[in-house]
This record gives sequence, C-alpha cells and structure tokens, in this order.
Amino acid sequence: MKPTLAKLDGLNRRRFVEYAAKSALGVGLMSGLDQAVAAAPEAGKAKRLIYLFMNGGMTHLDTFDLKPGHENQGETTPISTSVAGVQISQFLPTIASQFEHVAAIRSMYTQTGAHDAGEYLMRTSYEQIATTVHPSMGPWIQKFKGRQSKNLPDTVLISAPARHPAAGFFDPVYSPLPIGDPNRGLENTVPPAYLTGDSFEKRVNLIDAFDKRFRDKFNVRKVKTYTDLYSEATSLLASDELKAFDLNEEEAADRDRYGRDSFGQGCLLARRLIENNMRCVEVTCGGWDMHNSIYNAGTLPSRANILDKAVGNLIKDLDERGLLAETLIVLTTEFGRSPVINYNVGRDHHPAVFSAALAGGGIKGGQLYGKSDAEGHNVDENGVSPADLNATIAMALGLPLKEVIKSPTGRPFTVAHDGNPITALL
Repeated sequence: MKPTLAKLDGLNRRRFVEYAAKSALGVGLMSGLDQAVAAAPEAGKAKRLIYLFMNGGMTHLDTFDLKPGHENQGETTPISTSVAGVQISQFLPTIASQFEHVAAIRSMYTQTGAHDAGEYLMRTSYEQIATTVHPSMGPWIQKFKGRQSKNLPDTVLISAPARHPAAGFFDPVYSPLPIGDPNRGLENTVPPAYLTGDSFEKRVNLIDAFDKRFRDKFNVRKVKTYTDLYSEATSLLASDELKAFDLNEEEAADRDRYGRDSFGQGCLLARRLIENNMRCVEVTCGGWDMHNSIYNAGTLPSRANILDKAVGNLIKDLDERGLLAETLIVLTTEFGRSPVINYNVGRDHHPAVFSAALAGGGIKGGQLYGKSDAEGHNVDENGVSPADLNATIAMALGLPLKEVIKSPTGRPFTVAHDGNPITALL
C-alpha cells in the first residue's frame, strides 16, 4: 500500500485516504478528516511580491534569533514585540511594533558561505552552473500569471547587483526593469527640448524600417520578443503611469519616515509601484558583511536602523491602505553570521543557520518558525532551505510548484526546484 500511496499527488492521495477511511472505518468517522482537510492552508492569497534582500549576510543573532544570556549574543539585547511573549532585536523597534503581521523563520540553512553562490541559490533555488542562468521569482510570476499591466513592467529591481540572475533563460520579454537609485527614479524618460513628439515618432518609425529587413530574415521568437520589449518601453515613455516612479510625488514627511537612504527610498518606491498594480519589486540593502567592529555605531546599529525604518513603515502603510493582505513581503539574505564573535569584534560567514521573515499575503503573522540550537550555531528544529522558502513564496502566490518549464537547451526546471512549502506559515 505504501508504494502505491507514494506515487499519488497530493489531491489523489487525499482522496485515496478518504476512500480507505470510509471503507474501513465507516462514514461516521470522516468528520474529523473533513475538518483537517478544511483546515489546510489556503494558498494563492498573495497577488504581489515585495522581495527585500539583505546583501552580505544578515546576522541572525542580532535581528530575529537572539540568545540572551549566552556568551555568543554580544551587545544586542531583546525587546518585546506587538505579540505577547515574542522578542526580537533592540535595533528593530518599528518592525517589533508590526510583528502581528510578521512570521520570522529562525531555521534557514544553506550549502555555501560564498556571497555570489549564496545569493544565486536564494534567488533561484538552484546552484550556479556554467550552461544555464535560472530565473528569479518575479519572472516566474509573470511566466505563470501573465502580464499584469499594459504599460508598466511586471518586475522591478531596485539597487540590485550586476550579477542578479534576473529573467535567466526566459525570453527577454520577462526581463525585470533595473533601477539603480530610487531617488532618481526611472531615468532618461524626459526627451531633450529639441525632440518634439512628431520628431520622436519619425525616429521610431525610421528605426523600425531599418529593423524590418532583419526581422523578416530572422523570423524567430527571440528576435520578436526583443522587438516587443522595445515597443513596451516606448509605450511606457508616453504613459501617465511613469509618475509611479517619481518619489517627488510623496510628502517629505513620508520620505523621512522610510529613511532618506537608498534602501528606505527603495521600499517607499516599492510601495508606490505595488499601489500601481505591479507584480514584483525587489529591493537590495547592502552592507551586511560585518567582519569587523560589528557593534560600532556605523556598522550593525546603523544598518539595522535603515532596515527597521523602511520595512516597519512599509508593512504599516500597506496595512493601512488595505494592500498587505494581497502583498507578500519577504525579507531574506544569503546566509547568517558566525555566533562566535571573531578577534576583529565582528562576525564571519555562517551558512549553517540564519533568519528570514515573511509578512502579508496569506502569511500567519505573529509567529516564530523553526529554531536554532542554544549557541545559534546549527538548526535545531524545522530546517528551511532556500528552495523551501521559495516554494512557500510560490504557494502563497498561487504558482504551480510542479509545472515543468524547459530551458532553451531542453533541461526541465520548476519554480522552486525540490523545495517543500512551509504550510505552517500559510
């Protein structure tokens, strides 16, 4: 019976158990099983994703996984949150005030302590290989859900590193729009004074005429997708939706609340883009590679303050606008930092255990999931791999976990590789 059961998918397995129970135990005992099935998490509540990446390796012992009283804790002390009995770092008071919306994972682990490899694995669920670049989550959402907006791109990357996998092996039409500095918004969208509407249209038509012979000769999908990408860019330039990228439309006090740094303004821009129906916005916050003097004012306290103001106010604003329930916020990093403080009074790379956090979009907030050991050195309970986290994100967004998409070389891939979603968080 066990081999037969193992071959079934989730729905058929459930039906098989239901049939067996009805046959062997009687219909009267099925009410408990029905209740258990009804209590299963409802996937797919999230319609949008804000993905916040702490580049460099965010320290877990100084953010979401404190070890008060242990010598590894260092100078960080715990504070209470809006959820009774739950404490996080003193450096995260704004997030603490919104913790009823947050689920912190304290049992993340990964296989590498190298920055590039760790970032790639976290964003794609796959290890880097020479022959294939795997897509990140935003392009996967567009692949399965289609275009959300006629003019706006589906995915925007704010302050992302040049090595970001972006759309990977997907067609160019799935490529995210990169924005280097959120304060400057979408640059080069205002034409010079000498370029009138008519002259711009003539130039576009001239370029199109030059390209037509090439397109006719090489009538293949990839050429067509590049043409479509250029057409979409031209449409965006003429659209009123460009205002979504302009932070000058925001009140000065609101910009101050998020922080005038790149990450704070990036999170504010993410909120504006989500309000304009964009599917996915990723914002990167660098500076977490803290090998030296971690408790100096310009190191951990400064970086954590930047994180706290931006993320805490992002959660608060989305909730007040009625958008949090449909917007999944993910806060993660490529690995943690060593529990033992080194001789430079810093923490080194530590892939064995680290922390991440989820909020909004179908997430059960106000909880701590998983556990590290007493030293903060290894996973103690409910380990979560990068693929597991991405499977949870995909399930929250209603993406098909098992649907296979083939790369141009014919290799099969799925959105979260071999990851298993954390149903306890949904």
